[in-house]
Amino acid sequence: MLNAMTKDAAAQDARVDLQAEFEASNIDEVMDKLDRELVGLKPVKTRIREIAALLLVDRLRRRFGLTSGAPTLHMNFTGNPGTGKTTVALRMAEILHRLGYVREGHMVAVTRDDLVGQYVGHTAPKTREVIKRAMGGVLFIDEAYYLYKPENERDYGQESIEILLQCMENNRDDLVVILAGYKNKMDRFFDSNPGMRSRIAHHLDFPDYGVSELKSIAEIMLAEQNYRLSEAASQALEEYLPIRMRLPHFSNARSVRNGLDRARLRQANRLFASRSRVLTKADLITIEESDIRGSRVFAEGKLEGEPETKMR
Repeated sequence: MLNAMTKDAAAQDARVDLQAEFEASNIDEVMDKLDRELVGLKPVKTRIREIAALLLVDRLRRRFGLTSGAPTLHMNFTGNPGTGKTTVALRMAEILHRLGYVREGHMVAVTRDDLVGQYVGHTAPKTREVIKRAMGGVLFIDEAYYLYKPENERDYGQESIEILLQCMENNRDDLVVILAGYKNKMDRFFDSNPGMRSRIAHHLDFPDYGVSELKSIAEIMLAEQNYRLSEAASQALEEYLPIRMRLPHFSNARSVRNGLDRARLRQANRLFASRSRVLTKADLITIEESDIRGSRVFAEGKLEGEPETKMR
């Protein structure tokens, strides 16, 4: 009896270096990468760090035989387009892999068309094939609410949902499912599918970016492609962004990228028009004010690429 008590006391005194375990996992590399890739999103990044901390502590508990069952890690990402949901899902897959919760750490991104068939007997094999590809990693289902179409009696989305539910329950130690989409539509989806809601442990809402954040995103995007803004172009971009944000179909970072692509086209056309002179490296990498202000967003309050007669 005394010997057993001594062993128990020794077990209680056993220690582990949490900092060393954290460094060995290299998850700080993933978080640093996430900070570099995505501006802002502080609440989202905080939740990702919390999940990473939970998983790291859970791994240490298992070393001492303190099992509490595999944690439920399926997630729901809500927010408007271009707010970083796919990027965060990619980094989440890396974290899960580095902490040993999934074997491969890859991400398979799909939509309804990848899961739901067009005729009887088509949906089950499609859904199972996608799940097979995603096993050992993360299955990211964008606009997941389109899986459920109650107004269509001949729709096969519910069959796909039932297969996903079974897999999420039986394979949660080797597959994490992340659903994504607009918040109001995802809320209605969960109201209609309580089984899916009960399997989602983490709900992360991705807010829209502000003007200063979008400006930083633009500068990062340009730097990645070896471009820079002149001082006047930087000011023009600050004026462009609020106008673009008020127009329809604004999609945060995606709209910024599209706007910059147009600015690069205008820069190239401007340089080509002056081809009689010798260009410097500075000429080739600098976006000037005219390249930004040439947008129809300034001139007409329209999205670029629209027909002249079409107003939105």
